[in-house]
Amino acid sequence: MILGVSASELLLLAVLIGIAGLVTGILAGLFGIGGGALIVPVLYEVFGALGVDDAVRFQLCVGTSLAIIVPTNIISARVHRERGAVMMDIVRASWLPAIVGVALGSAAAAFAPAAVLKIAFVLVASVIAIKLLIGRDTWRLADALPGRKGMIGYGFTLGLCSSLMGISGGSISNMILSLYGVAMHNAVATSAALGVPITIAGTIGYLLAGLPMQAKMPPFSSLTAPYGARLAHALSKRRLEISFGCFLLIVCARLLMSLFR
Repeated sequence: MILGVSASELLLLAVLIGIAGLVTGILAGLFGIGGGALIVPVLYEVFGALGVDDAVRFQLCVGTSLAIIVPTNIISARVHRERGAVMMDIVRASWLPAIVGVALGSAAAAFAPAAVLKIAFVLVASVIAIKLLIGRDTWRLADALPGRKGMIGYGFTLGLCSSLMGISGGSISNMILSLYGVAMHNAVATSAALGVPITIAGTIGYLLAGLPMQAKMPPFSSLTAPYGARLAHALSKRRLEISFGCFLLIVCARLLMSLFR
């Protein structure tokens, strides 16, 4: 027994984490995300079974998720860039403001109640899912990306939300870029590239706060990320949107259930 958990239960948890890691790698390459939206709920159950205090349980999930998805995001971004789909002008304009947002979000998440972080996660993910499932190509904030100040705001918002939710920001970035007319495949690829500095900075921020714990997903997710990236380029735009929207709604339902237990 470890922390009141039997050896068989620990083995089951390890298997579940491994499976989640494999799925995370596919999602990372497919949607340009690091897989945090999947990892956070899994870690929430793992840490609960290990007796982690509820006061810091969700924060630990967020911090650990960011650390886990660093290698997955790097591999996914590399594959997308090899295919020429990453819009490097967006990455260059947004990465520094994103890191500033990550720093602020990491500091806030260390002290925010877990329920607040969960609600923020559900609200943002629900908006993105609705946009993907019922949105139209004609929905636009503008026909071209904003100027320098707009891209600074985009990067900062992306970093802030990512560090609060334990994600690489791909889901948020995809929605924003699509509202400015960026093709879905380019949005996915660019989001994967932006996720690299976001997850690295977020991991450092949570380490400084003393929150992350170790998990063994990276080897599994890193193996399958390239296949997800290739799959993304093989699927149609609408299939990508429907798949991603349904995935986010499932995550939202799972987190809402945890709020009312």
